[in-house]
Amino acid sequence: MAGWPTRLDGYKIALLADHHIRDEETISLTQRALSWALAESPDIVVFAGDLIAYWKPGVESMIRRALAPLQEYDGTALAVPGNHDYFGGEASDLVPVLDEFGVRLLSNECAIQGSVCWICVDSVNADRADVFKAVKQSDPSLPTILLWHEPDAVRFAPRGPALMLSGHSHGGQFVTPWGWAPATAENGREFIRGYYPDAPIPLYVSRGLGTTGPPARLFCPPEVTLLTLHGQA
Repeated sequence: MAGWPTRLDGYKIALLADHHIRDEETISLTQRALSWALAESPDIVVFAGDLIAYWKPGVESMIRRALAPLQEYDGTALAVPGNHDYFGGEASDLVPVLDEFGVRLLSNECAIQGSVCWICVDSVNADRADVFKAVKQSDPSLPTILLWHEPDAVRFAPRGPALMLSGHSHGGQFVTPWGWAPATAENGREFIRGYYPDAPIPLYVSRGLGTTGPPARLFCPPEVTLLTLHGQA
């Protein structure tokens, strides 16, 4: 990436999104995804929103079981809320549980991790986003990554970050063999899956782990991603 310093060549990000934790299947899927990601020794683990499907009794216990692999991880982990994290409750209610596993949930805030600046923006679909509040806290002298649940928000994000990471779209969830996604989500229609180097900010969109609607996918498997960043001399 042109905006990434060569001194940070090989910076590894484990990206997970859209767990939609709600039952045994989603707990197991998150456990396996996290175990795989942590085995790759990432520099940071990031959660791009929609940790839960909706708030219901017992969901905190489900989250604890799903995130159990993080008990063996002593690195950095960041998270932003997604729109589903507000279904029936407040995303801030995730903080006590995430704190147990060393995961910082950031809402319209900036975090400096090592020599990387992370701009973490709340969900635009939940009407909680304030990207400019987060940007004001950032350090423009540092390489910067924007973490925002909804990928189409890249259209109105301030320029400057070297990369934006998102989820939300589920990659389309139900996709034709030639890649067309007939049903897409609000703010997840233009940038659906994979890497978009020519977006207003270079953008990677995870297909995510969970589902909405029918608990199924077609030609669009769930995804846990290891991104290794390289600078352009």
